Amino acid sequence: MARSKRWAGLAVVATPIGNLADITARAATMLEEADVIACEDTRTTAKLLRAHGIGSPLTPYHEHNAERARPALLARLLRGERVALVSDAGTPLISDPGYKLVRAAIAQGVPVTTAPGPSAPLAALAVSGLPTDRFLFAGFLPPRPGQRKSALADIAAVRVSLIFFESPRRLAASLADMAEVLGPREAAVCRELTKLHEEVRRGTLPALAAQYGAEGPPKGEVVVVVGPPAAPAATDQDEIDRLLGRALEGESLRDAVDAVAAATGAPRKAVYARALARREGGKDGA
Repeated sequence: MARSKRWAGLAVVATPIGNLADITARAATMLEEADVIACEDTRTTAKLLRAHGIGSPLTPYHEHNAERARPALLARLLRGERVALVSDAGTPLISDPGYKLVRAAIAQGVPVTTAPGPSAPLAALAVSGLPTDRFLFAGFLPPRPGQRKSALADIAAVRVSLIFFESPRRLAASLADMAEVLGPREAAVCRELTKLHEEVRRGTLPALAAQYGAEGPPKGEVVVVVGPPAAPAATDQDEIDRLLGRALEGESLRDAVDAVAAATGAPRKAVYARALARREGGKDGA
């Protein structure tokens, strides 16, 4: 394969999340052209390279050796070598230490480019049947129940679809905590995407938690997608006035408006206008 002049420096290269045929032609070319490929597990990446006839050398770069390996990779980049960064599956930098290498390369003036491609969070979102216009990838939730519920509470009010990675053995417990904190939202459990035993289960969080609680841990990689909270019902104006009256007694106008908007789900702009009317026109408003 002829060496091209189309890239230099560090290339962030997406690799298949399961089916080895999902690699893009450009990604395969960049891996072939790399002077070295930095990867999480050399055995996993070697399997991919063999499948596509690529012979570039590999070097490990993962969370356990990143602090030691990063200076050597930067030295190679500063010598003008091409370094391709890959993860075991999908797009690098998602729940791995690759972003630190990217930041270090940028700080040294090294060009950084990418060969985009497979991504487990986006693949799961695409097949979930849940809203795709706005979403939040939240990575792995904490393993301890208390910390997990706290992390879920922090994002419970965000009006987007939520995407999580989860280990099979914690799946039932995590779904149960999601049901408790987030309520009976629609969700999808996506397992072994693009692989032979791909499975997508859709339902409410309580129903999915019960299913996996009864069956035990599944096998393979898991991505959970949770739909956004339901739109709040229209709040009675008298209720907004009542809450504003209480909040304005002890808080600033801004804090009172924020508190009432959060409590009722009413648009902040509308609550603010009502608060101004109350302040300027007396207790009963303008």
